[in-house]
Amino acid sequence: MDGLGLSMRNCALPQTGKIANLHRNSMAAKYPIESEGEQLDSFLDELEREHAVKEISGWETGFTNLSRALDGILPGLYLLIGPPACGKTSLAKQLLDQVVMQNGVPGAFFSLTETSKELRIKTLARLSGLERREIRRGSAYLLHWYGVPKAHYGDFEQLPPSWEKLKQSAREAKSWLDLTYIVECEANTDLREIEKCIGELRAAANHEKIFVVIDDCQRLGRRDQAMADRLPIIAEQLQETAVNLKMPIFAIWPNLGEIVESQPPSWTEKVASPDVILVLEKNFERNKTLTEPNQALTLHIVKNRGGEKCKLAFDFFPAFSKFAEAITI
Repeated sequence: MDGLGLSMRNCALPQTGKIANLHRNSMAAKYPIESEGEQLDSFLDELEREHAVKEISGWETGFTNLSRALDGILPGLYLLIGPPACGKTSLAKQLLDQVVMQNGVPGAFFSLTETSKELRIKTLARLSGLERREIRRGSAYLLHWYGVPKAHYGDFEQLPPSWEKLKQSAREAKSWLDLTYIVECEANTDLREIEKCIGELRAAANHEKIFVVIDDCQRLGRRDQAMADRLPIIAEQLQETAVNLKMPIFAIWPNLGEIVESQPPSWTEKVASPDVILVLEKNFERNKTLTEPNQALTLHIVKNRGGEKCKLAFDFFPAFSKFAEAITI
């Protein structure tokens, strides 16, 4: 008991006859006993105060077709599944950035593998149109690559177009980047630590609801368990967290081949907890129309408690960590 930080020695339990009253009183305080008819007027007043006409119920995703299919981002667990190197992390980071930018809400990206530097480079590449490898090599490389001698520039206007474009893109994004947080997790980070950090971020941002992304969430489970055994346990824990915190959690799960799937919808039989299950896979036929290393991908929405189930087409441009909705599947 010492590990709990509380001692049970001086805690008096209520007498048996008082336990029933204690439960009734606490339940009544937490859940007022009112019929639907009694709550009807207040509910209608709440709806009437919603003056804005909304096409979707939740937050905008920045992807038109995805927003319509999901009915926006709502509180609950969203599970994204896909094979390695198909752009899951890039899609999740872009989605987080767009949700923050378009809805003015805070967003937190919990990374269990990639560094904050690499995630920031992904964002800057997408915003500026400069390739990740160019940004990664730094300003000195850009100055040299564009034929400008390496030097210390005191004059702002002496910077080459590439580096100035990068800085300008960053400045334009500053307003919503102030609402974006990247948290590098340690190897032994567990869900309780993430929940504690979310609480601290809520206080720092002074906002109750945050859009949370957890990359490589399989690492939150026991390492001695097979991936197939970890999946339902971790998903249930994440779902419970999303419900308790009343916020959306977007978790990424890699399909490393331990669970062999013939069809994306079969994932719904493997895990029941998520509100939404999205399966990302390569579209080999449509991929023939793109130039390497660009990829044609299909996002299958195989479970969706708040909207429709469908397939959406995306083009992925790895050099810029950018996803774009395509017209055809």
